[in-house]
Amino acid sequence: MKPAFYYTSKKQERAILVGVHLKKESNNKLNEYLDELEALTITAGALPMARLTQNLDFPNPRTFIGEGKLNDLITLVEYHEADVVIFDDELTPSQIRNIEKNFKEVKIIDRSLLILDIFSKNAKTAQAKTQVELALNQYLLPRLTKMWTHLSKQKGGIGMKGPGETEIETDRRVIRTNITLLKERLALIDKQNKVQRQSRMDKKRVALVGYTNVGKSTIMNLLSRADVLAENKLFATLDSTVRKVVFEDPYNEGQFIPILLSDTVGFIRKLPTLLIESFKSTLAEVIEADVLVHVVDISNPEFENQMELVKQTLFDIGAREKPTLLVFNKIDIYKENNPETELTEFESSWLSKEHSPIVFISATEKTNINALKMGIIDLL
Repeated sequence: MKPAFYYTSKKQERAILVGVHLKKESNNKLNEYLDELEALTITAGALPMARLTQNLDFPNPRTFIGEGKLNDLITLVEYHEADVVIFDDELTPSQIRNIEKNFKEVKIIDRSLLILDIFSKNAKTAQAKTQVELALNQYLLPRLTKMWTHLSKQKGGIGMKGPGETEIETDRRVIRTNITLLKERLALIDKQNKVQRQSRMDKKRVALVGYTNVGKSTIMNLLSRADVLAENKLFATLDSTVRKVVFEDPYNEGQFIPILLSDTVGFIRKLPTLLIESFKSTLAEVIEADVLVHVVDISNPEFENQMELVKQTLFDIGAREKPTLLVFNKIDIYKENNPETELTEFESSWLSKEHSPIVFISATEKTNINALKMGIIDLL
């Protein structure tokens, strides 16, 4: 019979989620944030067992949560036989060390490492893999704790995907060397991609942007008939996919309009700064596009907050002033969830408050797709 440790990576990890509600935030925010953290946890392959929350003026500088809540956390972990505790904020290296002192074999993960772990599992191309590995090394460097010192290839789960699979890689000098090499590799890839983008300068370019899991890849497949991964999960797509699309010109019979359509990585609340820096070359497709198509999932109760986060991210990378078509997707699910609400009333309210042109579609049901094409053509 094989030793028991051969099966550890097969076992689904049990997770406890921890969130702090700051008094400056509205009361319903914490549950919304933890709902998203739960979705991220499931995407990473773990099973959320329970939540622990606390109201604070500001996080405890030593242990993020107070001592009383830390004792409650210890009890929860023991009761649920949890393997991992996931905090919905980025922890400082000292906070991780102080929390870990209270647990033996339980991993302490923050939101940033959770997202990095998901990215590492979903990275497919050399560029995406290099970007994620760089961010993981940069995250790891100041956080060399016990969870990195005893790793083996038999140990799986969240946070165990990145650098550090052997004891030697916990040495800071080795990690710094890795960071230097990865930056050089990424610079070479960026240079190659820049040459490719320059060769496409004479063509009109349209970039799909939006929060993660709003349906960008489904729209990409619909318009370009490309085989782009489209799953109902967070961060299913990491790589910027570019496809040539030809639309029939509605204003000139027999004429056609060729464009380059790109699908980009989805945005999310509290996206680690390290990832934003690493993925700047991927976001270049957004910066250099002629038109942006901002896709919104109107079936999500948090869609307005998601819209604002996307707009802020576009502003941060210098793409906020680009001509933008606002696309409210998943109207079929919205109708199912809101049978009493007339969609026409919803459309009228948004048409009056938004300055950007707006289209309401269902990519899966192929509803109003001609209106989507017309909206893109008009902006071009």
